[in-house]
Amino acid sequence: MKYHKGIIALIVAMAIMALFAGCISQTDSGQTESPSAEETDTGSVPLSTASKNTAPAGKTTYTIVDTGQTKFFNNIEEITCPAEGEAFYGQDSQYSGNQPAYETSSDGLTVYDLNTGLTWQRTPENTGLNYEEAYDYCESLELGGYDDWRMPTTKELFSISDFSEGWPYLDTEYFDLADSGEVSKDEQYWTEPYVGTTVEGGTDAAFGVNHGTGHIKAYPAKVSGRMGNHVRAVRGYSYGVNDFTDDGDGTITDSATGLMWQQADIGSGMDWDSALVYAEDLTLAGYDDWRLPNVKELQSIVDYAHSPSAADAADLGPAIDTDFFTVTKLPAGTTNYDPDYGYYWTSTSAYFNKQDPGYYYAWYVAIGTAVGNSGTDSHGAGAVRFDTKVEDGPLGEGGERYYNYVLCVRDT
Repeated sequence: MKYHKGIIALIVAMAIMALFAGCISQTDSGQTESPSAEETDTGSVPLSTASKNTAPAGKTTYTIVDTGQTKFFNNIEEITCPAEGEAFYGQDSQYSGNQPAYETSSDGLTVYDLNTGLTWQRTPENTGLNYEEAYDYCESLELGGYDDWRMPTTKELFSISDFSEGWPYLDTEYFDLADSGEVSKDEQYWTEPYVGTTVEGGTDAAFGVNHGTGHIKAYPAKVSGRMGNHVRAVRGYSYGVNDFTDDGDGTITDSATGLMWQQADIGSGMDWDSALVYAEDLTLAGYDDWRLPNVKELQSIVDYAHSPSAADAADLGPAIDTDFFTVTKLPAGTTNYDPDYGYYWTSTSAYFNKQDPGYYYAWYVAIGTAVGNSGTDSHGAGAVRFDTKVEDGPLGEGGERYYNYVLCVRDT
């Protein structure tokens, strides 16, 4: 049956939601009509490039796929579902959006995403490529009867990330890893060039999604071989383009995703539990159903065209659209850049690795540079990483900030 595997995925997702009934609030998160396989399929003429970057008329192109996280955590470990008003209420698993749903092609070579309308290469080559090599590989790829494959954007590749468990942050029922052996930090996949300047890559850096560790970061773009990254090709119309409107009441609506955003942060940082409380207690523009965004929701408003470490003055700025959003400048000396901007909490928990499975950490999105201990841009503005949830928590990879900023979200 054509949608057999997709239907199974949806049934499983519904069962999970039923299991957590009373703990999970259903959100829309862009639950507008998604294109069907037939509408995005150019298979009537094999090896066609007709639909490479063209969205079907009248279709929303940015349906955010849920993270898949269904468990609940405090600052240390897994807990039972918190009730409204209790500590740690409002985290990722409290809300459920568009559940992941995929269809594997009959030849087993490609995977179609029923939410986004994108078709993915199922099995990437286990070869380390520099960015240019990866780009050329995608452009010349002929797979599954098509030749309109391309390099994914960061938002496109992050759409298939799965935060239900981690290591890997990917549903391996549908997507193969490049290395079929033990999951490692080397499951890094190229996406798009970085406009900023990093410690390792200089002005030649490019973003990648690590489906081993879950991170988004910038890598040296000219490195290949053992230190190079992998690539997972995609085809279909361009996904991940925002459509913002200033509502004139302190909120921003993104018609592409169906989400409404708090326009400006409050100018001060807070720890993770306080961020959850702040979001749940917020009343703004007459709405009281605000929440702390999950990691995919917050990453959806990143502007990868700007960075405080950019060499080109035209590219300088926070990794967010400042025509719509207002973000706080960090105190001078916080990093090696002035101005620079903060990290923003998400409601999604993380753990360091399988050897240290405690949930001491939560994911953040870097709207400013993502620095190491030296204060210099290491991972790139727009990076997705994690920090210790509270000041007395254990350290992770370095450069932690315990008090991060917040932009709340609600469904329109």
